[in-house]
Amino acid sequence: MNTLNDTLIEKEKVNLETSTIPWKELQRFFASGCAVFVDSSLDLVEVGYQFSVDNKELVSHWLQNNRIALVNDQQALEWLETDADVWAVVVKPWILVQAITG
Repeated sequence: MNTLNDTLIEKEKVNLETSTIPWKELQRFFASGCAVFVDSSLDLVEVGYQFSVDNKELVSHWLQNNRIALVNDQQALEWLETDADVWAVVVKPWILVQAITG
């Protein structure tokens, strides 16, 4: 069982691997069905951490409530046409992406 300190260290690792990237550089992951959209109401680092510890119950809850989903064709096209940057983190085999708001 993870201690609080272990959890904080793991979350910090996810945080350090999170960055902005042009969506166009993630097209191959979208094409292979590995790009997961994370709603802006969720913390990308927290979602990445929950994926990394395989928290199926919480991930299923987010899926059922449309808080996460595979990036759809409309999102991908819009981001490509607007040359958008997104927040992204890799949690193999997934690339978690979140639109940059502001």
